[in-house]
Amino acid sequence: MRAVGLYRYLPIEDPESLLDVEVPTPEARGRDLLLRVKAVSVNPVDTKVRSPKEAVETQPRILGWDAAGVVEAVGDGVSLFSPGDEVYYAGSHVRPGCDSELHLVDERIVGRKPRTLSFEQAAAMPLTTLTAWEVMFDRMGVPRAGEGPSASVLIIGGAGGVGSIAIQIARRVAGLRVLATASRGESAQWCRSLGADEIIDHHQPFAEQFQRLGEPEVDYILCFNSTEKHIQNMADVIKPQGKIGCIVGAKGNAPIPTSLFMRKSVAFCWELMFTRAEFQTPDMQVQHDILNAAADLYDDGTLRTTMRESLGPLNAENLRRAHAAIESGRTIGKLVLSGIE
Repeated sequence: MRAVGLYRYLPIEDPESLLDVEVPTPEARGRDLLLRVKAVSVNPVDTKVRSPKEAVETQPRILGWDAAGVVEAVGDGVSLFSPGDEVYYAGSHVRPGCDSELHLVDERIVGRKPRTLSFEQAAAMPLTTLTAWEVMFDRMGVPRAGEGPSASVLIIGGAGGVGSIAIQIARRVAGLRVLATASRGESAQWCRSLGADEIIDHHQPFAEQFQRLGEPEVDYILCFNSTEKHIQNMADVIKPQGKIGCIVGAKGNAPIPTSLFMRKSVAFCWELMFTRAEFQTPDMQVQHDILNAAADLYDDGTLRTTMRESLGPLNAENLRRAHAAIESGRTIGKLVLSGIE
């Protein structure tokens, strides 16, 4: 089958950084679904895995962890789906990715595709939806709307892929007052259109901007980029006994001074969407449930897709364009590609 992959880890400007390749067609066994990929989306994790390093692969390495497609075949242990079902999912980073014609994925981390979204619109959503949902509800224990006292959240990186859906979930599912960071007019406008109540600039000290807004400290902080850069800012504006959720480690695995939060007894939570699939946790099927719950929210209009642009069919040239855009650090929402033609 056709796919896009790599042998060497090169700068994205190099035409051999991503190549059109042929790889064997996989076979569904056990709880795996064999899916015909109709659309994929690109995330920072793709560019980080592909980033330059000395390793050389003897077989093409296939990236990609966001897709929507149709079930082609099922393993003998599958009980949640049947051939012909339309689905969306993020997959597992310890298995080959979805930048291919056909893809194997465990049914327990797959959800039904929202009926009201196209394959491209749906492919933009699984990884970011799972990340935002898990960090808020599973890691930080944020109550759903109406289940707890009125509270507020600061979302650092509001216009990015995870930030774009986190604003919506925080506002419309958790009922939180939402502050988001954005540094450009276009990104600030995007955050407001998704439901952010206030915008601050992440290039300026947070406490000073909170004072100008007349905003008290926030109950929760979701940090979706530059954790080490914003560590003091977060300590300045989090409430005593508040909670912070982060998805990005410090550059070079440098230590993060979490002792800054001791005085306020702040809980500091990590989220990696791939944890359940990598470790085959007993609650792995929770991701299936989250994606199905989110599909209902997309279909009833509570949530909306964060797809901003489709770059055409999946091939090496278009995928290199998507990686370059992600690496620029200026993308808003999500970039997608349709399936291999």
